[in-house]
Amino acid sequence: MNQIAAGRKRRPFNALTTFHIPARQSALPSDAHSCSNAHALAFAARDPRRPAVAGDAGLATGAGAPYWAYSWAGGLALARYLLDHPETVANKRVLDLGAGGGMVAIAAMKAGAREAIAIDVDPDAIEMIALNAETNAVAVEALCGDPLDGPPPDVDLVLVGDLFYAAGLAARVVAFLDRCRLAGIGALIGDPWRAHLPHARLNRLAEYRLADFGDAPDAATASAVFAFV
Repeated sequence: MNQIAAGRKRRPFNALTTFHIPARQSALPSDAHSCSNAHALAFAARDPRRPAVAGDAGLATGAGAPYWAYSWAGGLALARYLLDHPETVANKRVLDLGAGGGMVAIAAMKAGAREAIAIDVDPDAIEMIALNAETNAVAVEALCGDPLDGPPPDVDLVLVGDLFYAAGLAARVVAFLDRCRLAGIGALIGDPWRAHLPHARLNRLAEYRLADFGDAPDAATASAVFAFV
């Protein structure tokens, strides 16, 4: 796990765009927690002219931007939950696992976390996290690497958004979170009920209806926040 040097030359980025974590919604299930108090987090958008490259894990096939450059429903739900429940992260050191553009880590800092570490396997994501943190006037430590086969990190809480989309990855995430749990480290998961979500290990805390990447305009996807148990 290597920290990207601060002086690394940045590749071109687009103008800033703003992703909104939605305000209170009336279309939520009756047993779900609704969203409150809209918060806007500004994120730097990757240059859409960059072509997809075969073998580049950070790019969706045929897309001009890496998949992590978009706001996925699980990360949105988790960020919304942290902002609605700041006591969850207050004065804690947190790890945003598979951070992408760093939305969840930034939300944690906005909610009062003592320190946020955002980790992703793509060096380009690390550059975006730095830009996004600066845009949102928070400090986030961005690391490039894959910690899933290693020991538990030195944090109080692990935050996981949208990492249960593939069976192999899901199994590694669960094994990592199990080691964290045995070390006394809690974990929160945001996910729109994807196929490999470990239902038996989860305690649902809140549910939201949010736009997921790939949804039709004005569509909404049921997403939830869970405690890993």
